Amino acid sequence: MEILSQLSIIHLLGAAIVFCQYEDYDFEDEYDGEPDQHPYYFNPNMQTEVLRFPFPVECARECFCPPAFLLSMYCDHRKLKTIPNIPSHVQQLYLQNNDIEAVPAGPFTNVTFLREINLSHNKIKSHMIDHGVFAKLSNLVQLHLQHNELEEFPFPLPSSLERLLLGFNKISRLPGNALEGLPNITMLDLCNNFLDDSVLKGKPFSNMKNLMQLNLCNNKLQTMPPDLPLSLMYLSLENNSISYIPENYFNRLPKIIALRLSHNNLQNIPRNTFNLPNLLELNLGHNKLKQVFYIPRSLQHLYIEDNDIEVINITLMCPSIDPMNTNQLTYIRADQNKLTIPISTYAFFCFPHIRTIYYGEQNVSVNKPTQLRTSVFRRFLTPEEYHEAEDNHETHDHETEEDREAEDNYFHPYFQ
Repeated sequence: MEILSQLSIIHLLGAAIVFCQYEDYDFEDEYDGEPDQHPYYFNPNMQTEVLRFPFPVECARECFCPPAFLLSMYCDHRKLKTIPNIPSHVQQLYLQNNDIEAVPAGPFTNVTFLREINLSHNKIKSHMIDHGVFAKLSNLVQLHLQHNELEEFPFPLPSSLERLLLGFNKISRLPGNALEGLPNITMLDLCNNFLDDSVLKGKPFSNMKNLMQLNLCNNKLQTMPPDLPLSLMYLSLENNSISYIPENYFNRLPKIIALRLSHNNLQNIPRNTFNLPNLLELNLGHNKLKQVFYIPRSLQHLYIEDNDIEVINITLMCPSIDPMNTNQLTYIRADQNKLTIPISTYAFFCFPHIRTIYYGEQNVSVNKPTQLRTSVFRRFLTPEEYHEAEDNHETHDHETEEDREAEDNYFHPYFQ
């Protein structure tokens, strides 16, 4: 009873501050911002009161348990080969960037409250994970296993899990029941694995009713994944070998906000394929498209670079103008196509918010890239628009590679 009382005190006093760390300890590869502060670093010039407890808080000797985050244990970047014993009070466990090869059950024996585990950037193989070691963690909501050597989907997993990151592994199959016991998953990352169409035959994602983000980029898919859940908002399928999109494929996915299909083999797209009321970003760069298609009024960023488009037909993109419901498109990237003339000025009636059209170099002649008279179009902004654009870092005088990269990262593949 005394031990339980001590744990209760830790959780009651520590819960108010533990979540602050997520702003300063983000482990996803796409994080590119500098944190405002590092609260677990001691600042001698700052007067602050550290919470004190009438008993010591246990911490593995190989790790660091900062006083500011009493429920966290940092064991990252320490060349560890094994997982240390985990104290029972720990909620966040950070073991990324080590040389860990196995996940045995032993270190997790006394764990009760663990909510997040980061084991990314290690050397873990599927057969070296003890069966059920994660499944018994009934409070686990986030599991990072990207950048390891997994050949199989880790199974079983706890039903409490909400975010599962498995990118940059060697996963080639998904057991039929692997995803059935995960009703709370909102984000699943399977990018950079060896998944092909055979994995999709069992429609593994159809019952994931809360799934909002699905990353399947850099795999071996040739067709669109079937029966995706209605809840989906972010879909990443770039760097596969997808050659067509079935008609009416997106009818059951009205909540899609961002869609990435760049670096595939798409040639022809049915005109109304992307009639999605909430779509903000559409990336179809580096395909084999010959003409454009209908653009939903919600769309803001369109990427169609490195295709075979000779003319951008605005009438196809915008068949009608509604002054009460204008198109929201602000940016088009159209370089590395076969354009010989700029987009018709009618585009500025259809897309009154357009700010930038990047033409860059065009592939009109073989082995001889050419440029249009204007490689970058930038619309004059009103004072109000200028201040808004300035706040969003969109008022550069010249389009550079960094500018285009920034535009490409409007939504990161991991959709942070």
